[in-house]
Amino acid sequence: MSKTYTIWCNADYPADAQRMLEEGLRGHRLLWPAQRASSNLVAAPPDPQLNHADIAFGQPDAKAVIDSPTLRWVQLSTAGYTRFDTPEFRSAARRKHLTLTTSSTVYAEPCAQHLASYFYAHARQLYPADAIQLSTRVWTPRMRRDCVLLGGQRVLVYGYGAIAHRLIELLAPLELDIIGVRRTPRGDELTKVVSLDEADSLLSQADYIVNILPANADSEGFFDAARIARFKPGVIFMNIGRGTTVEQSALHRALAAGEIAEAYLDVTDPEPLPPEHPLWTLPNCRITPHTAGGFAGEAKTLVHHFLSNFQRFLKDREMVDVVVH
Repeated sequence: MSKTYTIWCNADYPADAQRMLEEGLRGHRLLWPAQRASSNLVAAPPDPQLNHADIAFGQPDAKAVIDSPTLRWVQLSTAGYTRFDTPEFRSAARRKHLTLTTSSTVYAEPCAQHLASYFYAHARQLYPADAIQLSTRVWTPRMRRDCVLLGGQRVLVYGYGAIAHRLIELLAPLELDIIGVRRTPRGDELTKVVSLDEADSLLSQADYIVNILPANADSEGFFDAARIARFKPGVIFMNIGRGTTVEQSALHRALAAGEIAEAYLDVTDPEPLPPEHPLWTLPNCRITPHTAGGFAGEAKTLVHHFLSNFQRFLKDREMVDVVVH
């Protein structure tokens, strides 16, 4: 007879996604805390029920996970795992034989498409055209001359993971010169990849810089004033990683001075970005409100991803999106 597992979930999913989860876990015990996480980006308070669960799905409190005597596997409902990316957690996970997985696969496609849309929006001058429609409604011949064809430009992509992998696939027909940047190149990437230190010498050559760096102690303020000063004049800067990876005052100064031609930001620090923040007022700063990973059916896709990993867990097969094991 197969073992019955207790699964704790604190995600505040709509009814159809909740039913899908309940049906997929039929025969097992599902625990719902009194207070659920209304956002993937916010951890809910510790819940004592976590101490009775074998598996957690959603956004559990990191310390509560470490303290739980029963947990064997945690799947986060996000691609990022900042709260768990600490030496303390990794050490505890190894000691407890705990596996941590993310939902990176779920967000690779929407985030990659979001980044690709930035490339096309810039090349075809879609934002300036929209601004004209909302203001003067006067055709501007210069805009036609400002449009560019994508092809041959150098692109540095910081944070080579599932999102970067899919972005490179989407941009492949354009024949851009794409160089990935990751802490430790593995050799199985779709394009040339260099280390973080090696990438510094390439900053002055990049026409586009794409930031998909996660938030952790090493990446905080990574794009600081010194690094931004090495950017090629007129570079296009894109960030869908985390706002904390960029020194925003230095980014603002470079944008205001025209040293960076345009910035496309889906993430900021803080979030939400206050209405009075100066980045809102720059005509060459395009801001989307942390929507890169969003899409219709997101909740059901997250549940499907978890249930697929649950079947792998039951069969003792290698799971998807493992970050700590």
